[in-house]
Amino acid sequence: MDVHGRDLRYFVAVAEELHFTRAAERLYVSQPALSKQVRALERQLGAPLFERDRQGVRLTPVGTALLPHARQVIAAWKAALNAAERAKTEQAAVLLVGMSTSPARGGLLPAIRSRFTETHPEATLRLRQIGWEDPTAGLADGTVDVAFIWLPVPDLDRYTTVVVAEEPRVVALAETHPLAARESFDFAELLDEPFLALPKSAGVLRDYWLALDERAGRPPRIGAEIAGTDETYEALVDGRGVCLVAVGNAPLISLGGVITRPVHGLSPSRLALAARVDDHRPLVLACLRAARKVSSVAR
Repeated sequence: MDVHGRDLRYFVAVAEELHFTRAAERLYVSQPALSKQVRALERQLGAPLFERDRQGVRLTPVGTALLPHARQVIAAWKAALNAAERAKTEQAAVLLVGMSTSPARGGLLPAIRSRFTETHPEATLRLRQIGWEDPTAGLADGTVDVAFIWLPVPDLDRYTTVVVAEEPRVVALAETHPLAARESFDFAELLDEPFLALPKSAGVLRDYWLALDERAGRPPRIGAEIAGTDETYEALVDGRGVCLVAVGNAPLISLGGVITRPVHGLSPSRLALAARVDDHRPLVLACLRAARKVSSVAR
């Protein structure tokens, strides 16, 4: 037997009003339509639900037995609809955040998350790790909604960026490197060293971490290509080259066998929260505003 929720609502309304006309007004339907649906439900059950006479409308024993269960079914369906709506809202309010390295430095990510949820408590920021082959951390192909990226990136005019951190670039090298005893370097002293390079797909970001602008036209020696933190650490320990890293990322590779040293003569690295310039969704804009607040506080 297939009984529609509408039939149960109509039955409950009449049972509570004990008056077909008042029940019809409560349900915003016509009285004949209501009576027709109740009769159809009675036919399905094979028994009358109401006694109708000049004294009014009364529940039959079958109607009395059905009423509490009908109320439970209606309440359960309302709860199910509410749960579905909450799930839809939560799904729509998830903002995917791309990253190639952790943005948690100095409480940066918690600060942005806090300011974002102040205005959108129903929303969730969900982090997604993206390989170094993609300097936009998933923005370019739409994998994520916003992303923490290192500037510069290819086609920068495609993105709205908020610089959230500026950090010195330091050099990472193996503890066994001949220069490991030095406390700091002028970048000119590193020009002849083999460097670890990002994949060629990183474009201008690869050039930046090779410090092409500070080489006065001298091409870098590439010791190996790296596409992640683990690869970088292994290449450094193996002595395949040195590399520049943001000072905030130094702890990720300064493990056993690797050290970092300050380098003079380099511009600082810039970490930004970015979104596609044509993406005007409220959650995206709210996340950028949160980043601006954090950035202004940091300065």
